[in-house]
Order: sequence, then structure tokens, then C-alpha cells
Amino acid sequence: MSGGTAAVLLVLLAALNSSHRCHAFYLPGVNPYPFAEGEPVMLKVNKMTSSKTLLPIDYYRLPFCQPSNGPEMDNENLGEFLAGDRIESSPYLLKMKTEMYCEQVCIANLGKGEQMGMKPNRVVQAIRKEYHNNWIVDNVPAASKLEDDSTITTRYWQGFPLGFIGDDHISYINNHVNIEILYHPVDSPGDDTQKYHIVRFTVEPFSIRHDFEGIDYAEMAQDVDGFPLPHKWANIVKPILSCDPTVGDDKRGHTTWEMVNEIGREPQPASGQVLFTYDVHWEASDIEWANRWDIYLSMDNAIPAKVHLLCIAGSLVIVCVLSASIITILVRNLRKDLMGYNRLAADEENGSELEEKGWKAVHADVFRPPTYSPLLLSVACGTGAQLLCTTFWTIIFSFMGFLSPARRGALLLAGLVFYALMGPVNGYVTSRLYKTFEGKAWQNATLGTALGFPGICFISFLILDLIAWGNGSTSAVPFFTMLQLLFLWLGISTPLVFFGAYLGYKQDVIGYPVETSDIPRKIPNQPCELEATSSFTAYVLYFGYMGLASFGLFLMTGFIGVAASLWFNWTIFSKRYS
Repeated sequence: MSGGTAAVLLVLLAALNSSHRCHAFYLPGVNPYPFAEGEPVMLKVNKMTSSKTLLPIDYYRLPFCQPSNGPEMDNENLGEFLAGDRIESSPYLLKMKTEMYCEQVCIANLGKGEQMGMKPNRVVQAIRKEYHNNWIVDNVPAASKLEDDSTITTRYWQGFPLGFIGDDHISYINNHVNIEILYHPVDSPGDDTQKYHIVRFTVEPFSIRHDFEGIDYAEMAQDVDGFPLPHKWANIVKPILSCDPTVGDDKRGHTTWEMVNEIGREPQPASGQVLFTYDVHWEASDIEWANRWDIYLSMDNAIPAKVHLLCIAGSLVIVCVLSASIITILVRNLRKDLMGYNRLAADEENGSELEEKGWKAVHADVFRPPTYSPLLLSVACGTGAQLLCTTFWTIIFSFMGFLSPARRGALLLAGLVFYALMGPVNGYVTSRLYKTFEGKAWQNATLGTALGFPGICFISFLILDLIAWGNGSTSAVPFFTMLQLLFLWLGISTPLVFFGAYLGYKQDVIGYPVETSDIPRKIPNQPCELEATSSFTAYVLYFGYMGLASFGLFLMTGFIGVAASLWFNWTIFSKRYS
């Protein structure tokens, strides 16, 4: 068992770190990078998401500013692709501890303005669907700071809004952002250069209608290290204080809500030629690198930890009370029946005819193999056992810290890898049960357990992927990723299932403590009511993926029920008839 566990550990680590080196510092596989003052810091963009739809879209699907050489995609793992992540470079230029004031990104044409009876442009559609930007700096996701005339709210999940709908029902774009980054000094003995870790990343979006005059295009300059320098795209007419180049940095300061909303200022409609700008502010922090994810995981204590503990404690109490009640009822009835059977044992030996009742009445039928489809039950139990082991190992490795949130897609990737590696469990359970049920089509049972549940999931996933692809969503998986999934299924999981089935068929059948009668007792038919529902693209994706998850949970809990029932019946009948 220890050798198998070690093998699983090595395979998982190799899969998770196929494109990165493995470092053991704070969290396995995560390495902090210290920045020197003035060193370039990359700001990356990820998919845009919305709480109104399950269709994430690529950031550059909308006409936003792009890097001079075009966006470059990160080397993403399988889990990131399946989660719909599309992490790409951006034109926002940052340098460690270098303050920036109203730097210009580009002038972008967002499309035609909103008119009654006309289809709105793509940016307006995205704003009305409440899409959010998800930016990343040093692998830290952007928190969102939203401000009005009375409050300032910081949210550490779902990024920051693309825009908003005004009181006039017009869509406005957030074309200016205040980028606030907290850093922590690094103790580096033997290194004369002071370096820093980035520990938090916050974006405060604003909508500013810049009146500007475009200037002739000039080639973007670079510093001595070849890093692009901010480029001036326009001359702003009547700028706000933070965008006024005639005022010193010490006087104009960074953009504030009061600057944006002073008299005569208007927000920027999501149409026409728009100038995008940004500020960058750096601030020292006492937060250490190892703790920088804490506030994101707790969502800044949006739900206090005490509430979580109370909910968990309440759930555990309910489960324990219900379990104790069921156990008490079963044990009491069993003891009552056993006492009655033992008291009348002498009468049975004297030939007295006694009416069988209770669990004794079904002793000749309880171990009867299913008459409908022993193969189907065996395959379902084997798949449930595989999913149960997958869940167990995923939880264990998450608890150990190998599946940290800093490794995007690691949890999903680990689930797929563990499912493939748990193939022998599936094959063994299926073969043992099917052999006990006196099944003869062993090859069909093995093929069914190897191809059944994964095949259903793959076909459903392919259909949903085509729907996402037709809607231009980043949740559509590329062709190469599909080939990787097929390799995990047919190249790893299927051979392991056959290996487990081979071991299972070599074992003896599960012995029963009582004989099964030739004439089965009649079981009354149970009513079965099915209700079909239908639902616009988002509902199909939601119910499709939730259906697959529910189906897997059904198989996993079903296996637990069958295994528990078999053990329970075997135990009580073996004690009575041994």
C-alpha cells in the first residue's frame, strides 16, 4: 500500500509540474519571486466572468488595448484549460515601487453608440451582462475597490466590473483604473540589493470621459533592458488633476473619486473612441508572502469563520443524531428478533411450525443476485468505488497543501489524474461483484466499467463544449486538450481498469452465510415519476455540468449503500445461521 501511495504521489507531482519546476517553499510547487526596485512587473489578464451567465469570454474578444507585439498566452496546464482560464499578457506597464500617474494605454474604438432598436456593440452587451475583469499580478488575482460619495468597498473575489449602467440606462465603460500593489521587503543575506515580494493587488475602476486630441503614432520606446515604456497616445483637453502633466507628481496625486465626479465631469459611454489610462501606487505592508492568499480564501471575512464553524458543527450534530437514531432502531429490532428466535429454537427442533416474520422471512432472498441487470449494478458500484477513492485522495492532497489556490487548475487536474489512477479499484470491485452475481459476460462487464461512465461524461462534455464554442466562450476546450483527456481515459484509466478486473476475476466469489431459495418472493412494483424540463444556453451548460456531477455523486453514494447493505446483511445473517 505504501508503494502504491508513493507511486500516486510521484505521478501527480509530475503532472502538476509538467511545465514548471517543483519548489518546496511554503506551498509545494509554488516559488516566490523577489523583485528589485525598478524591475518590470507583469500584469496579466484572464477570462472575463459574469454572475449572470456561465459563459466566460476571452479578454481580447472585446476591442481592448493590446500589447505592441500582440497578446501572448501563458503556458497553461490541463486543469486551467478545462476551467476556462485564458491568461494572457497585457499592455499595462508596471515597475516595482515606481509610482505612475494617468499613464495612457491606447485609444480604442468600442463601436457604435446605443440607439433604440439597434443591436448594441459587444462592449455594451458585456456590461449589461455584468461581466468582470480578472487581472493577475505575480499570480495574485485583482481585488476590487468600489467607491462612492459615502463608502469604500473592497471585494476579494470576482474581479472588478467592466462598466456599469447609469441612471439614464446608458452603459458606461471603466476606462481608468487605480492599480494599488502592496509589497513586503525580503530578507536576503549576502545580497546588497533590497528586494520585495508582492503580497496584494487591488484595482479601483473609474469611468472618465477624457476629452482628447490624438497625436501622430510614434514607435514605442524601450528602456535599457528592452522593457517597453509608457507611450503617449493623445493630448488630454481639460484633464483631471491626476492627468495634468503641468502639475508636479507631489501635488496632483493619484486619481480619486472626488476628481472623477467634480462638477462638469461625465463618465465615459461604452462606445466610440475611448482613451484608456491608469495609475499605479505602491505601498509597503506587514503581510508576508506566505499569508498573501489568506484574505482571498476568506473573502475578507465576508462570511466570518465562526459562521462556518457553526454550520459545520450543526451539520455534524444532525448527521450524528440521525445516524444514532437509525442504528438504535436497527439494533433494537435485531435484538428483539434474535431473542425471540433463540427462545423458540427448541420448538423448531421439535417440529413445530412457526410463522417466519421480520428479517428472518427474507433470509432466502436477501442475497439473491439482481434479476434485471447484474452487469449494470456491478459497473455502477465499480465506478462509484473509483469516484470515492478519487475524492478521498483529492481531499488528502488538498489538505497536504499540494493543491494550493496559487496553482490554478491544480484541483481539477488532480481529480482527473486520480480518477485515471484509481482504475484498478473500479475493475476489481466490478469483477468481484459480477462474479459473485454469477455473471458470464466478463468481457462486457470490463468494457462497460472502463468505457461507461467516462464515455457518458466525455460525450456530454463534447456537446457542452460545442455549445460553448458556438458562443465564443473560453470554456470551450481546445482540440489538443481533448486529446489529453482521451489519453488519460484510454491510455491510462482503461488499461488500469482491465488490470483491476483481472485481479478481481482471479478471486473467489463472495461467500453468503445462507442459501438462496429457487422461488423468489414477489416484490411490489414501485411508482416512478420522471419530470422533464427544458431551458437559453447558460441553463443547458449549468444543468449539463451539474447533471454530470450529480450522476457521479449518485454512483459514489450508491456504491457506499450497496457495500454497507451487503456487509450489514452478511453480518446479521452469518451470526444467526452460523
